[in-house]
Amino acid sequence: MDKRNYKARAKINLALDVCRRLENGYHEVRMVMQVVDIYDELEFQKRKDPDIILSVDSKDYLGDLENNLIFRAAKLMKQQYNIQHGVEIRLKKNIPVAAGMAGGSTDAAATMLAMNEMYELGLTKKQLMEQAVKLGADIPFCIMGGTALAEGIGEKLSPLPSPPKASLLIVKPPIMVPTQWVYEQLRLDRLEKHPDIDGMIRALGSGDLKGITDCMENVMETVTEKEYPIITEIKNMMIEKGAMNALMSGSGPSVFGVYQEEGAAQEAAVFIGRALRAKGIMAQPNVTEFYNMDS
Repeated sequence: MDKRNYKARAKINLALDVCRRLENGYHEVRMVMQVVDIYDELEFQKRKDPDIILSVDSKDYLGDLENNLIFRAAKLMKQQYNIQHGVEIRLKKNIPVAAGMAGGSTDAAATMLAMNEMYELGLTKKQLMEQAVKLGADIPFCIMGGTALAEGIGEKLSPLPSPPKASLLIVKPPIMVPTQWVYEQLRLDRLEKHPDIDGMIRALGSGDLKGITDCMENVMETVTEKEYPIITEIKNMMIEKGAMNALMSGSGPSVFGVYQEEGAAQEAAVFIGRALRAKGIMAQPNVTEFYNMDS
């Protein structure tokens, strides 16, 4: 098998709690992660030489090659499993960059999965996930997919039932929110409440969409919304236009709203797109849905 094509799907956080700061500087989290049907497209081709060649349709995304997660994932696989041949990787970037949707992590996950198949390594997803955490805490989840409770620094994963069918409206305002900065500004001792993660898990178990949306909460918003009020504005517009609830994903700045009907989500997308353009903000609302790998 000399060639593989992969769809690397984005994630959102249905709920995100930060429990404490660890001595090593990382933070212990407890969050519910969900794959959505927005994806990057990657093409992998074996090479006879040992080189890793990466090309992408967005030059802004590529950046420093040595620090690119796709390149690092391919390099890790070659070194860890003594792969002598190289790989050429072509990426079509659809997931917004720096959006809080694990775009880089899911591309790295696809790279590890593809190389496992192309070079017939026979590794299980669990084995790949154990290697992936060396590159980033979100990558193991992107390998596993579906819906999961993530604990530890995000690498301890427990599969959860998928949410019922719903339409999602996702908007990424044109701002950059460094994750490290958000963690540095987060004041855990001042949080008035924490997300009801256990309530979210129960709602997923019973297929209760309202119960799921009622439990949507992200402690990162206590930092990011104060600095970037456009996030609050987008959330409020989504709810005004019929969303059951709206939330920032990860450390932001992407915001998603959950709608029972696709038509309502499409109408909200048009309304919010126009409202943002009137403010001089270029952001393209995207209507999608939850993605369950087994569906």
